[in-house]
Amino acid sequence: MASRTIESMQLADDQIRILEHNFATVSRHPDETTFMLIAAECGLTEEETQKWFRWRNARWRQAEGLPAELGSVND
Repeated sequence: MASRTIESMQLADDQIRILEHNFATVSRHPDETTFMLIAAECGLTEEETQKWFRWRNARWRQAEGLPAELGSVND
């Protein structure tokens, strides 16, 4: 279901590039100020940016063989 939500956002290639860059180099868990800056850079709302990071973190955890939901294992 989360992937449908992300797909419905219809992100442009440059937005995805910016989001992925921040995920890989800045933080997988940005603070509120960082979310605001990333959202402004991408032209997204903070809520959309947070939703993308939640989705991307779940995808990262699954790729690492961890539970999709944060909780029992620190990443």
